[in-house]
Amino acid sequence: MGTSWQWTKRIASAAFRPVRGRDLSLHAAAITFYGAIAVVPVALLAIWSTALVAGADRVQRLTSYAVRTLPDAIGAPHAVAALVDAGVGLTPALALASLLPASLYGGGLRRAFVSVAASHTGESWVGWRGRLLLLPLLAPAPALLLSILVALPTNTDLVRRGGWVGALGVVLSFLGVWLVLTPVVLWVFRVVGPASPDWLSTLGVGSFTAANLSGFLHGFVLFASLPIDLGVPFGGFEEIGAGVAVLLWLYVFHVIVLAGYSATLALSAWRAHRPH
Repeated sequence: MGTSWQWTKRIASAAFRPVRGRDLSLHAAAITFYGAIAVVPVALLAIWSTALVAGADRVQRLTSYAVRTLPDAIGAPHAVAALVDAGVGLTPALALASLLPASLYGGGLRRAFVSVAASHTGESWVGWRGRLLLLPLLAPAPALLLSILVALPTNTDLVRRGGWVGALGVVLSFLGVWLVLTPVVLWVFRVVGPASPDWLSTLGVGSFTAANLSGFLHGFVLFASLPIDLGVPFGGFEEIGAGVAVLLWLYVFHVIVLAGYSATLALSAWRAHRPH
């Protein structure tokens, strides 16, 4: 037992060595700021491009299953329905306008990753590099989003049944989101990040990070279903409380991303310097 604990401590220490003394919380908060600006434009562009490929009616029909299943404690169904309507109704001019705030997310990620990868702290045009390198992810967005939407009716039906069948629906939903997030995380770690860790390290830790993110997102859905009055700390303003809750979860989301990137760098460095 003691030996296992010592090995766990060594692995954790090695994994987080790149962020030691660099205030992981502060960098996660910085990405959250950019993410708060970009989350709606990114979602709009993904929905718009998917509607172009699959048709607006089909996208609205498939997303309606999720809208009816989402807990309404903090108004999630209304917000998602409004977002889908705005996305499928986006014009090319509005889509082009959405690219600017959407790309800011890549700039925020790149800045935080540069700080984690200490050897790249002198890099120039950090924000613009990140913004440009994130944009290619919009190309596979229709395929990734459609893969989730197509599975929604089945998963929604299973969850509604409850019991073990409902648990199966949750597991299938977790696996689906995990598979969709994995290539996104791999691109972010390998391309948007400045250090370019080796592919095997990126695949291993990136996939594990995507699994954690999938579970975390499902946890947020569970949190949204709890009968909690989020407006109590804010003088009864439920909208403010809901917004703060979303930002808090977005912040922890980025803590997981930065921790995963740090572990990827550590594993890649160990593989590069291990004796052959």
